[in-house]
Amino acid sequence: MAYLSLQAINKIYPNGFHAVHNFNLNIEKGEFIVFVGPSGCGKSTTLRMIAGLEDISNGDFLINGERANEWGPQKRQIAMVFQSYALYPQMTVYDNIAFGLTLMGVDEDEIDARVKKTAGILGLTDYLDRLPRALSGGQRQRVAIGRAIIRKVGVFLMDEPLSNLDAKQRVTMRAEISQIHRQTGATTIYVTHDQTEAMTMADRIVIMKDGYVQQIGTPYDVYFNPRNVFVAGFIGEPPMNFIRRTVRGGAIELNGQKLDLALAMGRACPELEGREIVFGFRPEGIQLNALDKEAYRITGVVELTEMLGDNANVYMNIGEERAILKVTPHQIPQMDQELTFTIPYKNVYLFDGGSEKVLTANKGNKA
Repeated sequence: MAYLSLQAINKIYPNGFHAVHNFNLNIEKGEFIVFVGPSGCGKSTTLRMIAGLEDISNGDFLINGERANEWGPQKRQIAMVFQSYALYPQMTVYDNIAFGLTLMGVDEDEIDARVKKTAGILGLTDYLDRLPRALSGGQRQRVAIGRAIIRKVGVFLMDEPLSNLDAKQRVTMRAEISQIHRQTGATTIYVTHDQTEAMTMADRIVIMKDGYVQQIGTPYDVYFNPRNVFVAGFIGEPPMNFIRRTVRGGAIELNGQKLDLALAMGRACPELEGREIVFGFRPEGIQLNALDKEAYRITGVVELTEMLGDNANVYMNIGEERAILKVTPHQIPQMDQELTFTIPYKNVYLFDGGSEKVLTANKGNKA
């Protein structure tokens, strides 16, 4: 296991493009860190700088307290799993897993013991004599992971390893990668654009946008206490609902209804008068047929419903605004029906309309 520290890391390409800005993060030994964000946000570039595959323009990268900016990939003792499996098609599963140890000149008996132990962890014992073309996508990805973990390095880097799998395989492999991490205890950095992977696997999540870190925290923290509109909208499925309004008389107006912001803020907020704010609430943060007095009451018209099994999405027209509600399958309303729902004050998020930074977080769910 290794302790990593990224201190004011920047990546600037020769053409002047600034891909990563002032990235700061300390990673504890054995942590599972997930970098998440949309395409082009700098997450894979950061991973490649950690791996030694990209030069660091400025800043310091430390491994166990030693500056490692100029170290090559081999000296960093890092193993990487890519989006593509990159298996040797003419080699068996056994030989693919053993390949790195063979290059290192490790004794054959030790290679055999380590390959069999690794195959046991990954559920590949019955497939060691097969060629990659005889395996499913999920099995091939396990072979690629096996080739990495057999080396007993201190850090594993995974760059979108599940993106080539179908939905069912991704769910299975998420659980398997988490189990492998628990068994090996290795420090792991995992890159994905899929917020579900981030939420289900990470000890801490690093959310990036346009080369900047937006927030670092546990899945619980980034979900219930987002720092800005981007994080609030990126984490959660369906995404948070946002309504932009100018504050008049301490309230905003929505479909003819005045929402007193002091109720969500827990205090009078004269400083918001005349300012644009973003009123946010999560689809699952609403209630139907509720008598909660500590809640805003909103009325709209049902535009579309989606039955998803354990829950359903309801698309609403609320005047000129649209919103998504998440309800139980037993609460699905009729199309074009007028529907009233409530948003408990504690489930409301308010953001500044200019900076888009949070003004008040989800008071009822803070740790």
